[in-house]
Amino acid sequence: MVETLRMKRIHNVAVVVCALISAGCNSSVWSSRQNGSAAGDSQVARAFENGTSDVQVEGEGVVTRILADDLSGGRHQRFIVSLASGQTVLVLHNIDLAARIDGLQTGDSVSFYGEYVWNEQGGKVHWTHHDPQGRHVAGWLKHNGRTYQ
Repeated sequence: MVETLRMKRIHNVAVVVCALISAGCNSSVWSSRQNGSAAGDSQVARAFENGTSDVQVEGEGVVTRILADDLSGGRHQRFIVSLASGQTVLVLHNIDLAARIDGLQTGDSVSFYGEYVWNEQGGKVHWTHHDPQGRHVAGWLKHNGRTYQ
C-alpha cells in the first residue's frame, strides 16, 4: 500500500514536470494549471470514487495515449488524458459534430468540459461538443489555444 502511494506521487510529479516542460515553464501557465486542474481533478475523482455517471466535469491533463477513431455510429476521436492527480480518463470527441484536433500528440496538454461516465479504468468524458438539438449542455476541448466544440 505504501509503495503504491509512493509510485502514485512519483507519477503525479512526472506529469506536472512534463506539463511544465511542454509549456516552457511559463509561471503564468503553471499557476493557471495548478488552480484549474485541482478543481477538475476533484470533480472527476469524486465521480470516479462514487461510481457516478452522467455528470458534467471540467479538467485538464496530458495526453498519454492516442487511440484509433471509433467509427461505429457517430465517429469519435479517442485519446487518454492523465490528470495531475494521476487518474486517467478516456476522452471521446464526436468528430461528426465538432472539428477533430488535428496534430494531437502524446505529451500535449488538453482541457475538457463534458459529461463523465464511470468505468473501472478511470472513466470517460464525452459530449465535448455542442448539441445540435439544444437538449444537452454544450461541451468543449481546448488544445494549443484553440477551442473545439
